[in-house]
Amino acid sequence: MQQEGTSINKFISDTGYCSRREADLYLETGRVTLNGKYAKKGNRIMPGDIVKVDGQLIKNKSRPVYIAFNKPKGVTCTTDLKDKTNIISYINFKSKIFPIGRLDKLSEGLIFLTNDGNIVNQILRSANNHEKEYIVTVDKTINADFIQKMGDGVKILGTVTKKCFVKQEGEQKFKIILTQGLNRQIRRMCEVLGYKVTALTRIRIMNITLKNIEKGKWRFFSEAELAEVHNMTVHSSPSLSDNGMDE
Repeated sequence: MQQEGTSINKFISDTGYCSRREADLYLETGRVTLNGKYAKKGNRIMPGDIVKVDGQLIKNKSRPVYIAFNKPKGVTCTTDLKDKTNIISYINFKSKIFPIGRLDKLSEGLIFLTNDGNIVNQILRSANNHEKEYIVTVDKTINADFIQKMGDGVKILGTVTKKCFVKQEGEQKFKIILTQGLNRQIRRMCEVLGYKVTALTRIRIMNITLKNIEKGKWRFFSEAELAEVHNMTVHSSPSLSDNGMDE
């Protein structure tokens, strides 16, 4: 299993301060601190950690943060700290991050957070057809007609939603995969067809899923996941065609 973070000697070397071998010497002689405590070779550096050599702050200028968070109900996807339910205070990360897109306060599941402004629009642009997968429960029994209409497109917000994959998962439950992000899209679609959403969970965005992320917990993207995200967004369309990632 791949360890999270970066080894401290590699971190120091990557900043250009010195070679990895020299970093090992600094660690052995007690010249390096990590978050105010003496560091050692086995330490791994996570985004937000403070590393100093001989009291001098070592900065990694090119290490953006990418987080996958399993949002519980009641958390609001806002950076406004005046809102007591804001997602930033809930996660309480060491450095400044912000959510990519939204999930309704009553919805739960996967949402990305980052400090990399360059990747945000690339992920949100619906023209790139990045998939978001949801499990939805409604207030009454659904049938084949409901599934077909949801998949074919529903008129909301002055437009017709894009055709999408929809599959019944139970008497009142279905799976839906969207490639657009209109405001409260799934809830509005269901309302048009006479149903009310009682539970909504986003289980996947692009190549990243909720697997092994407990509700209310988060993890960093793996290197493989990040590489695939970059590969999926490298030819990003230059225009935005909707309001971004939403349910």
